[in-house]
This record gives sequence, structure tokens and C-alpha cells, in this order.
Amino acid sequence: MMKKIILTAVIALGFVAAASAQPRAIGARLGWAMEASYQHTVNNADFVEVNLGTFGYHNLSLSSTYNFMIAQPNWTDRGEWGFYAGPGLAMSFFNGTTIAVQAQVGLEYTFWFPLQLAVDLKPQFGAWIGNHSSGFYTGGLYGFAPAIAVRYRF
Repeated sequence: MMKKIILTAVIALGFVAAASAQPRAIGARLGWAMEASYQHTVNNADFVEVNLGTFGYHNLSLSSTYNFMIAQPNWTDRGEWGFYAGPGLAMSFFNGTTIAVQAQVGLEYTFWFPLQLAVDLKPQFGAWIGNHSSGFYTGGLYGFAPAIAVRYRF
């Protein structure tokens, strides 16, 4: 019994250490939505992005995207550029529920100090389910409008 407890504690500590060793960023994403944004690096440069906010300023939205770092051009001596894209899922609530798949494509710049700026597109394609009706979620197409993100990277 004691061996299982110690083994569980060691595994949990390993996961915590691995998670804390990965770069992260937290901030805001503004565009057709106003969202709190969190990024967590997964495989060297790929990252998971989770956003919570108001998609279209009229509903509560939760979205998550796995972004693949496509290129990291060396355009400047200081700082770091990144071009990324990836798939994700979204769910929002306003007079019903919206379930959608989404895609994200963007360009980010991380300064030599812990500030990250990004511009991206994040359209959503899905279904809207209301009290007595359902249909295609046309509001998600506004994700083709660019958004600007400002994040603190740590």
C-alpha cells in the first residue's frame, strides 16, 4: 500500500515538474471576441491555447485549439517570430448552446522581455441548438475577422 502511495506521489510530482518546465503565456485576445487567453507549450514549439470570453460580445464561449508551429523565421536579432495553425473545438451559450469545430491560423512575436503579441483568425463551424430550433451557427464565420492577442509569457 505504501509503495503505491509513493509511486503515485512520484508520478504526480513528475507531471507537475514537466508542466512547469514548459513555456506558458496568459493574456487577452481582442477582435470579434473579447477573451481571456492561456497558452501552454507542448512539444518544443507546438502549443495548446484555451480561451474563455464572449464570442461576438453576446454569449459566453469556451474554446481550445491545438496549434502546430509551422515556421519560426529568424527575422530579427532579438525576440522570436512564430507562424502557427491548428484545429480545435468551441462551445458557447446564449439562448441555447453552440457546439463548433474551429481552425486557427496566426502570426506571433515574443519580445526579448516577457511580452507576446499575435494576430490570428479563428473561424468556427458548427451547430446552434436552441429551445425549439436548431441550425448552422453563422456567427462563427465572424472568426474570419482578425483578432489581436497580448500575452505575458512565463
